[in-house]
Amino acid sequence: MRALLFCLVGVVMLAPDIGFAQQMKLSPKAAPGANETRYFTAIDGLMDGNADVVLKETRQGKTVTAAVLDVCYPAEKGSDRKDRFVANLAVSGQTMTGSTQTIGGKQPVTVKLARKATGDTFEFRGQITIGSNVTEVASSDNSDLSEKEFLDNQTTDDGITPAPKDFTEVSPESVGVRIKLDAALDFLKSLKGEGVEVSLTSLAVSCDALRSGEQTLNLTVDPERAAALIAKAKSQAGVVAAGWTTGAVEMDRAIRFAAADWRDGDKVNRDKLATAISGVLAKTLGAKPVSAAWSATSGKLKLTLKRPNQLFPALELTDTIEVSGLVSTDKPGASDRLMLWISSPVVTTTDEGAGPKLSLSDDASPDEEGDQRDDNGAIDALTRELKGQRWDADKSAWK
Repeated sequence: MRALLFCLVGVVMLAPDIGFAQQMKLSPKAAPGANETRYFTAIDGLMDGNADVVLKETRQGKTVTAAVLDVCYPAEKGSDRKDRFVANLAVSGQTMTGSTQTIGGKQPVTVKLARKATGDTFEFRGQITIGSNVTEVASSDNSDLSEKEFLDNQTTDDGITPAPKDFTEVSPESVGVRIKLDAALDFLKSLKGEGVEVSLTSLAVSCDALRSGEQTLNLTVDPERAAALIAKAKSQAGVVAAGWTTGAVEMDRAIRFAAADWRDGDKVNRDKLATAISGVLAKTLGAKPVSAAWSATSGKLKLTLKRPNQLFPALELTDTIEVSGLVSTDKPGASDRLMLWISSPVVTTTDEGAGPKLSLSDDASPDEEGDQRDDNGAIDALTRELKGQRWDADKSAWK
């Protein structure tokens, strides 16, 4: 009994120490004077406000012990092409100085900045010289970020999905390829003559791409060849990721339907499908089909129809209606269902009568043009013709 009493007393006496030890383990505190990293992601006014700036500071308490200035900016005024420099800055009191050269143009860079705390914000003044161009820095009210806040803001989604379950979130003709910058040129050269469209805007190397060393290229290809293109891309040197991404398809203008009646063997009978679509649009739009053509590169269907314009019948003006379409399986790989997307119509009115022509200008407002999206029920009529289903956005399912 006495032994048991001593054991209980020992446990009680040790309990506070155990609790304190656990608290210290679970809630460690930084040692006084420990190094801390802070970031500024904007310094106003550089390169006419077109510079993308990251200033990284290492601090001990309130004292800056080291700094790195990363500036990305237009290589030429008004150009989408970027250049960049990264300068390690020596810190002496409130002055930060350093020199380096630009990564692309190899121009000499010198930096001299004075940094001043003003309450909860900071002020920077000084000069940055690139080649013979001198930029005066006079920037106030700058707030800093913790390293966690900075890193959280750097996360980006390129939208590439290597293996989507279906084509409700990504588009069957749209392929994204994330690639190392030094491998992008060879990859793009390999696409020459391959029946692939490259988005011109994706060729521009952004500041994010310069910092990460990776660029995302957006490609358009016939849906029947998209899987093969993705597989080829994945085998290329420097490719980090490849897959489907967002593109032309809008789910509110998409129809899913059984494939059996629209195939010859394992291929879609595109002529039969184009004839059916043209017939439905002719009825709903009150127009006559003129042409239907499938792009060998993108796989898109371009339909042209014409009708008399009804604004001033006696003038005998003509509406030319253009509609785009795209057909694919409803998911990557084999499927017994197809998915059709049809664009909103684009209507152009001209005088096609004999003799001198009446010149016309289209001054309709965007809101008035938006009224055409209903298409006189064309999507619903196509759904009935194809015995298909429309997408229910509220339930995220086919209905």
